Amino acid sequence: MSSPFRAARTPRLFAALPLALVIGIGALAPPALAQAPAQPRPPGPVASPAPPPTPAQVQASTAEARRLSEGFVAVAEHASPSVVQIDITARDEKADMMARFFGREGDEPIARGMGSGVVFTPDGAILTNNHVVEVALSINVRLRDGRYLPARLVGRDPATDLAVVKVDATGLTPAKFADSDAARVGEGVVAIGSPFGLGYTVTAGVLSAKGRGGLGMNAIEDYLQTDASINPGNSGGPLCNLQGDVLGVNTMIVGRGQGIGFAVPSNMAQRVANQILKTGRVSRAWMGLSVQDLTPEIATALHLPPGAGALVNNVASDGPAFRANLRPADVIATVAGRPVRDGHDLVRETLAHEVGQSVQLEIIRGGQHYGASVTLSERPEKAVEPVPAQQQTVPHQGMGLVVRDLTPQQAAQMNLPAKALPIEMVEAQRRTRTW
Repeated sequence: MSSPFRAARTPRLFAALPLALVIGIGALAPPALAQAPAQPRPPGPVASPAPPPTPAQVQASTAEARRLSEGFVAVAEHASPSVVQIDITARDEKADMMARFFGREGDEPIARGMGSGVVFTPDGAILTNNHVVEVALSINVRLRDGRYLPARLVGRDPATDLAVVKVDATGLTPAKFADSDAARVGEGVVAIGSPFGLGYTVTAGVLSAKGRGGLGMNAIEDYLQTDASINPGNSGGPLCNLQGDVLGVNTMIVGRGQGIGFAVPSNMAQRVANQILKTGRVSRAWMGLSVQDLTPEIATALHLPPGAGALVNNVASDGPAFRANLRPADVIATVAGRPVRDGHDLVRETLAHEVGQSVQLEIIRGGQHYGASVTLSERPEKAVEPVPAQQQTVPHQGMGLVVRDLTPQQAAQMNLPAKALPIEMVEAQRRTRTW
């Protein structure tokens, strides 16, 4: 699909126009101006060219570059054992519709998709994106050691676009999760995944921003933004810091731009995964109110500085906020001692607490500051729709070949080096699995 933005091309007529104007102005200039003597250069030292770097400087720069390179290598080696590739089969709705239109009833058309995942527990729980598995008829996981195992869906959370699948395996290497709240904008990050079927691809960039929301893709949005290269197939894979710990779960990109990717923060991802593993569903805290940002105009009218809090514009009559005596036009300045600058901050701080927990709020009403204690209840959400009934593993087929990588054990039994597949079979496998 072509991008809505196209490279601007300057017509030749307009490219020549400034030169024509310069010539015309010169032709109309008075002779005195045209023949005016050049002004003498002011006295002063003449800049000399910079001297070439010394061998010691070159050696120091090379050593610094080598240390940076080794840092990225260390991240890849540390994190890759906890990264998996996820292959799914799903019903091909378009092919099914065409088959019915032309009266060709028969086997259900199958489409194949692919994503990435992060090992969450040593016994086979894997964290990924909901959109990777939400329509899956079958799920298969390729581990770093070459094993290719069927998986089942444990639970999913469309509101954050996260899901957990499980394989029957032990002794896996779970990823170590960093504190995403402590991450700093500008720090280096590394993304690992399977873009377009190219397993364990490593890309690097920086953490571009934190707390991104309002994209309209999911009900709960609090993303980390990065310029590390992310493509289809990276979904569900980790965004790591330079210690190799998971900062976030890559989930989407801006298609009309470059270097604009988003990841679910690790703190939110861990909370969702733990709840799914414990109960099969996600329960979220709720205050029972809606808020809006305190714009400069509203802040001036309320005699408050911009960013002083979040303005309450509605309170549910049966919610915790109403029982705590919050009312429309109140401004929430802090939650549990943490400052609130806008509505996004309020949602983030609320979701950081558990259902049933009491939190202290600082409220500004009529220019006066008050304290309030709100006991959070469970956020009412629609029930998660069931996924299609999962079937047995369907082998990847295409061009008359069924291919998969050799495990080290199989290679040893056949007296072959591990993963010694002809290039034609590897390429056929990639094309078949590419989304």
